[in-house]
Amino acid sequence: MGHYQKPPELYDGLRLHQNENTGGCSPRVIEALAKLRPDQIGFYPPYAAATDVIARYLGVPADRVAITNGLDEGIMALSVAQLRPDGGRPVPEAIVPEPAFEIFRFDTAVAGGALVQVMPHADFSFPLDEVLGAITPNTRVVFLTNPNNPTGVSMPLDAIRAIARHLPPKAIVFVDEAYAEFAGVTFLPELASFPNVIVGRTFSKAFGLAGLRIGCLVGAADVLDPIREAVPVYSVNVAAVAAVQAALGDLDHLNHYLRQVAESKAILYAACDRLGLKYWRSSSNFVLLCAGDRTTALVNGAFERGIYIRDRSTEPGCAGCIRVGAGIVEHTRRAVAVMEEVLCAVR
Repeated sequence: MGHYQKPPELYDGLRLHQNENTGGCSPRVIEALAKLRPDQIGFYPPYAAATDVIARYLGVPADRVAITNGLDEGIMALSVAQLRPDGGRPVPEAIVPEPAFEIFRFDTAVAGGALVQVMPHADFSFPLDEVLGAITPNTRVVFLTNPNNPTGVSMPLDAIRAIARHLPPKAIVFVDEAYAEFAGVTFLPELASFPNVIVGRTFSKAFGLAGLRIGCLVGAADVLDPIREAVPVYSVNVAAVAAVQAALGDLDHLNHYLRQVAESKAILYAACDRLGLKYWRSSSNFVLLCAGDRTTALVNGAFERGIYIRDRSTEPGCAGCIRVGAGIVEHTRRAVAVMEEVLCAVR
């Protein structure tokens, strides 16, 4: 039934608030880390082998892959490359359809760019017309996430194509595919036709490598070049390099986790139906649900019982919403039991 050991009890509780793989990484990763030699740890790591393995997994040429210290570093490097103000010229703009990964907003501010937010539809369907209407000659990045975080809702690939075709020169569409393994959909096969699109991937979520920090950017080599210049030298450590190769060599472990996620989401949907909670069907390893005026009581009550879930009420369009990780089935059943206990207590 898979390779998982007893569920980790991190921070004296069950972490379902960060979209992590709470079942952990493949045993092959542990074996690879144990085999690291003193000289490998003492020297700066080579990246060619890991880059080749990642490229084969993603089905792209190796020169189109730039590995990064988690996908977060890639997003920051892209922001620095695209959004730094250039003298007296208009401030570069970043378009962010909301709700979105908060790092897009943070990195835009750090790089000195101007944030252009596009507010969500009530049903979280993708606001294509509004995004196209927000594009100006000063647009330098459009940040997209597919599937979306925190909603878990997928966007149509046609929307990515349309945005890419409407961008001014030197602008980039960035597609964050952190949860692509769960959705089974990717824009990667189309990159050759859309050189102004860069796809970001991470091995933190589906592969359980969040603690080691490794991700990558994928795009046209000449578009990646200025972004690579903003990535610190040797920022990806030797343990992460070894781990990602081992993880990609054990796709059975990945597929077992994907099945667990699918079952867990079904359990959460059924629980929401019983409890009268609105929810959105998710293409990711989490479910966004709406508890309304019971949100604070549910988040705090779950925390007191050792279950961490994420209050997303402050995100645009997400008033009263909570994001719950959906991974290992045993964990999901525990979370549902606590949710039922808390909500029954506050009635």
